[in-house]
Amino acid sequence: MIAADFLDVDVIEESLCPAIVGRKVLVYKSTSSTNDVAWEYSRNAANDGLAVFAETQSSGRGRRGNKWLSGDSASILCSILLVDFPVTAELMTTASAIAVAETVIRACSLRARLKWPNDVMINGKKAAGILLESRPGKQANNYVIGIGLNVHQPREFFDNTDLLMPATSLDLETGGFNDRNRLAAELLRSFDSWLEIAKSSPKKIVERWKSLSTQIGRNVTVEYNQKRFSGNCIGVDPAAGLILQLDKGGVRMFDAAHTTIVKHL
Repeated sequence: MIAADFLDVDVIEESLCPAIVGRKVLVYKSTSSTNDVAWEYSRNAANDGLAVFAETQSSGRGRRGNKWLSGDSASILCSILLVDFPVTAELMTTASAIAVAETVIRACSLRARLKWPNDVMINGKKAAGILLESRPGKQANNYVIGIGLNVHQPREFFDNTDLLMPATSLDLETGGFNDRNRLAAELLRSFDSWLEIAKSSPKKIVERWKSLSTQIGRNVTVEYNQKRFSGNCIGVDPAAGLILQLDKGGVRMFDAAHTTIVKHL
């Protein structure tokens, strides 16, 4: 790892002009979890839009209690704090996934796709994941959005790790070196833009998600509250979640908090 690629607050902030996200940027050499750090700052509403980065974290977590593995200075490990943000958790999850995918598309010219609700895929392999946590605020929910984006991991990192699905990194997919400071700044700009759209035009979020989705028009099996349901994915609702035309008849919605996709054809 070269020193120029270590995350630098000044480098990240110099190209930002944030409405909300990136008003303040922190970089930790090491922490247990950037989400936990962000929640500590949530006690002060003035920290709305804070972005916390870490070179490494000892207790990074993903959805449903899974651990997020990254390696030292090999990923974008970031958490974004939003205070009293007037958007539902489902819409926030969808907008966040779009923001990460758009970062990869713009910064790396890769064809990123979305696997509902929170996986960013490149060529059928997972490159990033998002963990949304919420707590009641004074007027609306407070959110911490945790993002893990693989950047410098070599192939052997994934070969030697017990993963739930095939994974990849931006360096592997581009065949070159991707500067993490540039990616971090692009990520914050993308979130700043897409979260504003989520507040003003949820329909645009849904349409963009559909265009990036790996599930739309395909047969999907989901696990919901320890039961499995199969059907054709016909859309996403910004409040209720994934919409399936069930094989056994009827249309049903599955919220992100209690649902996992176990198979899609």
